[in-house]
Amino acid sequence: MSRLYSDIFTNRASTGQASADLSEAHPKFAVNKVDFWYPGKQALYNISLTIPERSVVAFIGPSGCGKSTLLRVLNRMNDLIDGTRHTGDVNLDGKNIFAPEVNLVDLRRRVGMVFQKSNPFPKSIYENVVFGPRVAGQRDRARLDYLVERCLKQSALWNEVKDRLHTSALALSGGQQQRLCIARALATDPEVLLMDEPASALDPKSTNAIEDLIFELKKDYTIVIVTHNMQQAARVSDVTAFFFEGKLVESGLTEKIFTRPTQRQTEDYITGRFG
Repeated sequence: MSRLYSDIFTNRASTGQASADLSEAHPKFAVNKVDFWYPGKQALYNISLTIPERSVVAFIGPSGCGKSTLLRVLNRMNDLIDGTRHTGDVNLDGKNIFAPEVNLVDLRRRVGMVFQKSNPFPKSIYENVVFGPRVAGQRDRARLDYLVERCLKQSALWNEVKDRLHTSALALSGGQQQRLCIARALATDPEVLLMDEPASALDPKSTNAIEDLIFELKKDYTIVIVTHNMQQAARVSDVTAFFFEGKLVESGLTEKIFTRPTQRQTEDYITGRFG
């Protein structure tokens, strides 16, 4: 296996960013035999996967392999597309998210999402962060002020914007906008953060900031990230799942997947021989 990945895991260990010990981790999500269809096309085939609590799980694979579809299954964002259907179960803390009694607003509060392209609202930095709590009925100004400071600190943005909270979020740099979107997601007190290629459009410095942030956030949140960047998956994740043509080829601890994969197809993809 490539020396590059060995060096990444050695560096993670030396800098205190080694993978979490998941031997006794609670399963936050349990995906069980899920098939998923868009109108006229099956996108996922018999997917079973466990996502441990307070870990970073990376979905990797070539474009169109189903990894973003599965990410959106986890908070039922695909329900917004007419004609989709699924079979199988997705359990969050042991309860099926597709059960009739599930409140979708509450599910999407618990399972927040950060998209590939930063999408701040055309409002102030402050109003972006408090948007979700305001929609939920929070009106207490002291509470909102507290949330803004807490979430901007959690997203490593507070020191950069604390003196201009009431200026337009659209004036921020791309990396700052993405961290603001993370802060906005955190303001609703989620338990899980879904990140769909959150650094793909960013420069290397901003990418490093997002990766450092992911490592810090997993102390309090479960994070699932879709990435095409193999080095990024190796740097930030505890568990990696490799998808190909809608099927889960292999999943396991990231270091094992990148250094001792059990499937030749996984090794070929990670080393760049196809994909």
